[in-house]
Amino acid sequence: MILACQNICKAFGDNEVLKNASFHIEEREKAAIVGINGAGKSTLLKIIIGEMAADDGQTVINKGATIGYLAQHQEMQSGNTIFDELLTVKQDVLDLEARIRSMELSMKQAEGAELQELMDQYARLSHEFEQKNGYAWKSEITGVLKGLGFTEEDFSKHVDTLSGGQKTRVSLGKLLLSKPDIIMLDEPTNHLDMGSITWLETFLMNYQGAVLIVSHDRYFLNRVVTKVIEIDQGQVTTFMGNYSDYAQKKAMLREAQMQAYLNQQREIKHQEEVIAKLKSFNREKSIKRAESREKMLDKLDVLDKPSEVKADMHIELEPRVVSGNDVLTVLGLSKAFPPQTLFTDLDFEIKRGERVALIGSNGTGKTTILKILNQVIPADAGEVHLGSRVQIGYYDQEHHVLHMEKTVFEELSDAYPTLTNTKIRNVLAAFLFTGDDVFKRIKDLSGGERGRVSLAKLMLSEANFLILDEPTNHLDIVSKEVLEDALNHYTGTVLFVSHDRYFINTVATRILDLENQGLTNYIGNYDYYLEKKETMVNFTAAPTETVSAAETTADTDSKLDWKQQKEQQAQLRKKQNELKKVESRIEELENRDKEIDAELEKKEVFTNVAEVTKLSKEKDAIQTELEELYEKWEELSE
Repeated sequence: MILACQNICKAFGDNEVLKNASFHIEEREKAAIVGINGAGKSTLLKIIIGEMAADDGQTVINKGATIGYLAQHQEMQSGNTIFDELLTVKQDVLDLEARIRSMELSMKQAEGAELQELMDQYARLSHEFEQKNGYAWKSEITGVLKGLGFTEEDFSKHVDTLSGGQKTRVSLGKLLLSKPDIIMLDEPTNHLDMGSITWLETFLMNYQGAVLIVSHDRYFLNRVVTKVIEIDQGQVTTFMGNYSDYAQKKAMLREAQMQAYLNQQREIKHQEEVIAKLKSFNREKSIKRAESREKMLDKLDVLDKPSEVKADMHIELEPRVVSGNDVLTVLGLSKAFPPQTLFTDLDFEIKRGERVALIGSNGTGKTTILKILNQVIPADAGEVHLGSRVQIGYYDQEHHVLHMEKTVFEELSDAYPTLTNTKIRNVLAAFLFTGDDVFKRIKDLSGGERGRVSLAKLMLSEANFLILDEPTNHLDIVSKEVLEDALNHYTGTVLFVSHDRYFINTVATRILDLENQGLTNYIGNYDYYLEKKETMVNFTAAPTETVSAAETTADTDSKLDWKQQKEQQAQLRKKQNELKKVESRIEELENRDKEIDAELEKKEVFTNVAEVTKLSKEKDAIQTELEELYEKWEELSE
C-alpha cells in the first residue's frame, strides 16, 4: 500500500461533500475516482496533496514516496520554449552529465591516489547517470511531446504564447517525465485528441508507479484502471475492475437496494393495513395486538429510497416532421485557411435514421465542416444539398448559438415565443435550472451549464437532423448517459463530432474519419472502426509499392501523394457501388424465385406442362445467376 485515506470529511457550509471517505491505493495500482459534477472528486485530490485541508480524517502516504499532480487548469509563465520547459525536469541529469564531463578533464591531470579516487567517483556517477536514463534524455522528451500531440515545429514555441489546453499538455508532459511514485490526474484527456489519448493510455498502463485519475472519459478508464472509487452523496465506495465492471456492479447493487426498499415498503403497508383492521374489530384483545404491531413498526429501521439514476436530467428528442430518405449530400467540399489546407474535394451523404460520427485529429477541419453545413462559414468550393423536409438543429461547442447577454429564461422564450412561461420553466428544470437559476445571464454560466442550455434549445427545436459539435464536453458521466439514451431513441438523423470514444461507440452507426484532407467511411461503431482501420490502411498502402516501382526508383516505402490517395479512394468507392448493385440484383432474383414458387403452386399453372417447363427453366437460370452473384458478393465484401 502506498496511499491510504482514512475517514476523510469535508463540508462547504451545509454541503457535506465527503463523509468518512476511506480507501487505499497499492503500489503500481491504477485507480479512478468517479462521481457526478460537484461530487467532490477534485476536492479529494487536493486534500491528498495537501492543497486543501480536510475537516476530519487523515491521508497516509508511504515515507519517501513522491506525488505528481495535474490540475484541470494550468497557468505557466516561464519564458521557456516547450522543449526547454520539459528539459527543466531533467535538470538533475544535465547537472550530473556536466559533473561527469568536468571529472573527465580532471582525470587527465591527476595521478596516483588522486586519480584512483576520481576514477571511483567517476564510476559511481556514470552508474547513476545510466540509472537515470541519462543517455536518452533527449529522445525521452521528444517521445513524450510527440505522444501528447506536439510536432517538432512546436518545440521552439514559447509556453507564454500557448493556449490553456496547450499549457495543460506541457504540464502533463513534465509530470510524466518526472516519474513520481504516485501520479494524480484531474481530467487529463480534456485537451488531447484521440491519438494522444491512446498514447497516454499505453503510457499509464505500463507505468511503474501508482496512478489515481479523475475522468469522465469512460473508454479511457476502461483501458487504464483496475479499481474505481465512487463518490455518491458524500459516501465513498470502492469497486474492483474497470469502468464497465463498476457500472455493472453498481447497477446490480442499486437493483438490490431498490428491491430491499420496495419489499420493506410493502411489508410496512401490509402491517398498517393489518393494524387498521385489528383496530376496526374494536375488541380489547385485537387492539392490544394492533398496538404490539405498531411498536414493532416504530422500531423498524426504515430504508431510504435509493436515488433514481438519471432522474434529475431529462432529454426527449423527437422530430416534428419526418424528413426524406436522403438527408444530406455533400459534393466536392473544400476549405483552406492559407497556408493550411484542411480538406479538398470531400464527397459524402447521410441517409435518414443514421447516426454518423465525424472523427479525426485536432486541426483536421471537423468543426469547420459542421460550420459550413450550418452556413456559419462559407466553403471554398463544393455543394451542400439538404433533402426534402430536412430541419437542422445545431449544437455548437463554442455556444455561438447562445446570446451571452440574455438570461437562461430569455434564451428559450425568445427562441420559442409561443411557449408558456410554465412550459419553459419545466423544460429548464429538466436540465437542472430551477428557481433563480433561470435568471442567470448566459455569460455568467460555466461551460457545462451553457451546454445544458444548448441541449434544452435543441430539445425544443423538434428538428429532424441534429448536427452536434462535441456535445459531451463538460457533461458528467450520468448526463452523458442521458444524452446517449436520448440519441439512441431519436427517430431523426444525427451527425456529430466527438472525442469521447465511449460516446461514439454507444451512439454511432457509421464513422467518417477525416485524415490526409480526405474522408474514409466505416459502417459501424468505434470498436468496429479500430478493428477495420488497419485493414483500410493496408488496402490503401498496398498499391504504393506498385506505383513506386513503375514510376520511380525512389524509396518504395514513400507515402502516396494526395492524388494517388484520391485514386485509391475512388477505387474503393467504385467497389462499394459495385457491391450495392450486386446486393440489389440478388434481392431482385430472390424475390422472383419466390414468385415462381408461388406460381407453381397454382392449379392452373402446375396442370399446364408448357407453363411449368417455362417457369422451371427460368428458376434454373435464376439459381445459376445467384450462385455467381453470391461468389461475387463474397469477393467484394472482403
